[in-house]
Amino acid sequence: MSLHAPQFFAELCLPFTDSTVVGNTYYATPIAGAALRLRISFTETIYADTYGGLHMAVVHPDRGKIDSVALSFVDHGTFHRRDEALNTPRKNRNYGTFNTAYHRPDQPPWEGAVTARLRDAIEQYTEVWFPGAWGTPTPSRAAARTVQKTPAPPASRTASRTR
Repeated sequence: MSLHAPQFFAELCLPFTDSTVVGNTYYATPIAGAALRLRISFTETIYADTYGGLHMAVVHPDRGKIDSVALSFVDHGTFHRRDEALNTPRKNRNYGTFNTAYHRPDQPPWEGAVTARLRDAIEQYTEVWFPGAWGTPTPSRAAARTVQKTPAPPASRTASRTR
């Protein structure tokens, strides 16, 4: 059964114009003319036809994979609402995953996914490797990146003593 990968990545609303989905993998060139590419694929679990997140990699055409990160659906609450509605216990092997063999007919296997936090994680990761690829940061993101001054630690008591 198909993962419906093009629809999943379209739902993420990634801003990269130079991108394509081949099979179940998303490929993009976030910065035009740059050598680095972004690759996002689904991560399999130990159970057949079951997927538990996304695997992102920064790839160089000559040097191969430069860096990668796994984004778990559980960690990003992608299926939390669905699993809570179905009363799926967190210890259940299907919690926070989707299965291509068992899902409602005429629906993608990832039906019920909430991708906002997953998309935010993708944005944070790509901003490290492809600064400016997402355009200007939103006010909330800019506020989160504001540098805060850390107070100096108190001076040692022994350093201030006079002899």
